[in-house]
Amino acid sequence: MRSASPDWFIPQRATLEERVFALGVVVLCAALILTAAWLSPDPAGHGTHTQLGLPKCGWYAATGQPCPTCGMTTAVTLAVHGSPIDSFVTQPFGALIALAAAVGFWVGLHVLIFGSRVGRPFAKLLRPKALWIIAALWGLSWGYTALKWNAVHDRTGSDVSAVRP
Repeated sequence: MRSASPDWFIPQRATLEERVFALGVVVLCAALILTAAWLSPDPAGHGTHTQLGLPKCGWYAATGQPCPTCGMTTAVTLAVHGSPIDSFVTQPFGALIALAAAVGFWVGLHVLIFGSRVGRPFAKLLRPKALWIIAALWGLSWGYTALKWNAVHDRTGSDVSAVRP
């Protein structure tokens, strides 16, 4: 007996490769979220990464300026701890990373469990134009962090780590 639905209407399931990729996305996003949940955001707005056993920022030691990733670990940690506005103020790109991890986790889990193809549009984020836009957002975020950093440093006349932005 023939189905009443046209062939184009029947939803296709994710392939095995898509499900394996979704598993990888779920694991990576969960690792990021769980690590951030375990950390305590540094009140200075940067330096949270040292709780992972990483050294203090060599870029700052050499230049006196924030590095391109300055404040990202703190911003992700703030977002995971339920402070999205503080996260965005601390480091906008870090807040976007936290949001992307949350979305990636749930979309990946949906693809993995149900075989949905809802994750397919996200593959467009790997195209050159999207990657350039992401890089530009990262650069703008770094510029914002540097301006904020220098404004706090100029206002206090001391090391920026003594004041939360």
